[in-house]
Amino acid sequence: MSDGSVTVFHVFVAASITAVATGFGALPFLFVKKFDNIWLGIGNAMAAGLMFGASIGLVYEGFTTEGVTYSYLRVIVGASLGGILVYFSQKFLNNREEDYSIGKVQGADAIKMLMIVGIMTVHSFAEGIGVGVSFGESNTFGAFISIAIAIHNIPEGLAISLILIPRGTSVRKAAFWSIFSSLPQPLMAIPAFLFVLIFKEFLPFGLGLAAGAMFWMVFKELIPEAKEELGIKQIYIIMSVTAAAMIIFQFVIEG
Repeated sequence: MSDGSVTVFHVFVAASITAVATGFGALPFLFVKKFDNIWLGIGNAMAAGLMFGASIGLVYEGFTTEGVTYSYLRVIVGASLGGILVYFSQKFLNNREEDYSIGKVQGADAIKMLMIVGIMTVHSFAEGIGVGVSFGESNTFGAFISIAIAIHNIPEGLAISLILIPRGTSVRKAAFWSIFSSLPQPLMAIPAFLFVLIFKEFLPFGLGLAAGAMFWMVFKELIPEAKEELGIKQIYIIMSVTAAAMIIFQFVIEG
């Protein structure tokens, strides 16, 4: 099936490229061989800033989605539900802390790693819908949005790697989990492309859901953990710089 010159295969390839781009966020760690404890705090603060900036971008994108009624309300409801879902998910996992491990990492750290990958995976569902919807509007617009999301995914992969690698995950596995978190993009892009009018109505809600989940993770997990290694002033300076960089980055690539 196709929409003019755009085929399902084109949409799938474009969305797959956006997913693979997430793995590039792990590349800087090829040059870092050893992590002191302070880098765990810095990593948490940087990840918090990147996720906070990404969340603001998602909320803005949801608020400004064209052709959708009550987009503000859909975003707010989605964000509220996202925070609630993450809260109960973590509560469920914490009660079974001893059952979870990623490689040699077990217990609380493994849960934190599962949560960050899980939240970013939820985020990717909304981005996949965004790719499919954009191709449903036009080939040029779809290509532009795909490039923007691919570039945007690199710092998201960095945020994931900042959590995984200091806790003992290899660069290769961190890249794998980063790409894994973005697999919903090609999976969701195709149905969104085929049913663009239906899926567009859900886009603000999906963006809000991902933003709410990330907001919760930033303030309830990453900042408190960063406090174990850094002062609060240092944390907010790092967060402010990385969040501002992420926001500027998003607005620049989206024009």
